[in-house]
Amino acid sequence: MTVLVAYASRHGATKGIAERIARVLTVEGVEAESRPVTDEIEVAEYDAFVIGGAAYMFHWLKGATEFVTHHRTILAQHPVWLFSSGPVGTDLVDKEGRDIVEVSRPKEWERLEGGLSVRGDRVFFGAWDPSAPPVGVGERMMGLLPKAKAALPAGDFRDWEEIEAWAAMIASELRATT
Repeated sequence: MTVLVAYASRHGATKGIAERIARVLTVEGVEAESRPVTDEIEVAEYDAFVIGGAAYMFHWLKGATEFVTHHRTILAQHPVWLFSSGPVGTDLVDKEGRDIVEVSRPKEWERLEGGLSVRGDRVFFGAWDPSAPPVGVGERMMGLLPKAKAALPAGDFRDWEEIEAWAAMIASELRATT
């Protein structure tokens, strides 16, 4: 069994999560590799998929969405897990008292999951470095508004134990099916 951990990342936080998931799967006895969704990938060569993308303003990166849409026929025949990274900070609820992870779930997932054998999905906290060069219009605009830039907490908020536990659970499910 070989697993593709495909990812779309802007600044590298999602790439780091994908690499850690692939590493844990491998340690757990499941062959896995992480690759950016922009690579030329022969998806038919894989038996299962973990697909991740950074989320900005409640939307999964376009590359992750396009990957799922483009490869839907093959993905529909295999187990799939989805993940997203995006929320930053340590707050677990927003100003309205809503669960940050729940409200950060990419809007595209509901549509994309239809017809696929999605075994699970997860939103992980991400990382943000305000000194990194901006990518995209939204980040450039934020750079022009000092108050908006200051509103986002800087730092790496990825919970590696949570990420590794999720990857180990995926490995366990895959081993149970072989």
